Amino acid sequence: MLEQVYKGQCFCGAVKFSVAGKPEGMGYCHCDSCRSWSASPVNGFTLWNPDSLRITAGAEHVGEFQKTENSHRKFCTLCGGHLMTDHPGMGLVDVYSAMLPDLTFAPGLHVHYCEKVLSIPDGLPKFANLPEELGGSGDLLPD
Repeated sequence: MLEQVYKGQCFCGAVKFSVAGKPEGMGYCHCDSCRSWSASPVNGFTLWNPDSLRITAGAEHVGEFQKTENSHRKFCTLCGGHLMTDHPGMGLVDVYSAMLPDLTFAPGLHVHYCEKVLSIPDGLPKFANLPEELGGSGDLLPD
């Protein structure tokens, strides 16, 4: 059986990429860094094994900004369009859900909910920071 391939691109289309298979997880991040980077009150994430990601065009236009060791944010140097964030400590790459238009976004949790500016009472687990398996405390907050 062939793996499903999902394609994305930056705002101007110069950088194109794909991910194959299934994401390791999907959810919403409420941390200040993601909110500032995405210019939104919450950021939808899809986490992938880095081996499933391929830059298929415009690799020379991929820039990186690293505010912390935890997040290496990638963007197009031509249009400034956001692409993904490498999380080396987790061994995963976050491809923003909006970058994969053909992927059905099925969030399973909220992370960094203690930093929220928008409450989302959807019944999903709300982690104060991160689940233990991703290096967090695993502490849950009320919906």
